[in-house]
Amino acid sequence: MSSIPNKKLNDGVEIPVLGYGTGTAWLKDEHGPIDCKLVDAIKTAISLGYYHLDGAAVYCNERELGIAIKESGVPREKLFVTTKIMTNVDDISGAINTSLEKLQLDYVDLYLVHSPYFAKSDEELQKAWVAMEKVKELGKARSIGVSNFLQPQLEAILKTAKVPPSMNQIEYHPYLRHRGLGPFHHEKGITTASYGPLTPVTHAKGGPLDQTLSKLAQKYATTEGNILLRWSIDIGTVPITTSKKVARLEEYLEVLKFQLEQVEVEEITRLGDQKHYRVFWTDKFSPEDRS
Repeated sequence: MSSIPNKKLNDGVEIPVLGYGTGTAWLKDEHGPIDCKLVDAIKTAISLGYYHLDGAAVYCNERELGIAIKESGVPREKLFVTTKIMTNVDDISGAINTSLEKLQLDYVDLYLVHSPYFAKSDEELQKAWVAMEKVKELGKARSIGVSNFLQPQLEAILKTAKVPPSMNQIEYHPYLRHRGLGPFHHEKGITTASYGPLTPVTHAKGGPLDQTLSKLAQKYATTEGNILLRWSIDIGTVPITTSKKVARLEEYLEVLKFQLEQVEVEEITRLGDQKHYRVFWTDKFSPEDRS
């Protein structure tokens, strides 16, 4: 079993720098039966050392995550469990209780507002954040943050926040670096979690990174996807990835065996800026929008 290192968030909570996600490939119908394949996959991920488990209420599989955690045999305090709220932001207090019941947990390690698009005004964002702070105060989440927020929405929260967000989980990869959002996160002490980190090889082949990723994969005797995961970790983000295949999960752990040289990190960043590609939330952005 590999030991994934931790990164400290702005509230002192430590998070493993590589997470196993239960979205994308594992989405299911809210009223469907328990997905035993997902339960087994999560248990396998845990057994391999993926102690950072990323879920969300809207994935409709919190029950599977909870069963896997219970059956894994790993002490609760060793795991880092994330879930998110999206559809009932007007009742965050009730939503966290529902999630905890499904997860069979007393608390989550990280609770995120899944997206900002429920809000028609800054005041609505701020009201939701007050409720999130209450969740933390009550000990139902060790850390609180957001997902899919842009700088203006973060600024709105920060105007009135008593507890700043510890994280913003966004689609982030060399072809989508959100212009100035990364530096803003750094300035405010907000950690960037990146989903879709493998996009340049899974969705956007034929771009300016192809040759460099191939070259570096040969140099480090790994895959092009692992070069992208290592880039994500080396620039300070926390990548979230997933797979239904045990061999792929084992493969991802190879990123712990090497580190890119700074010049290689910079080359990937520079080449990535030559292409723009977004996989998620395309209904909210124009093709040219690099936000």
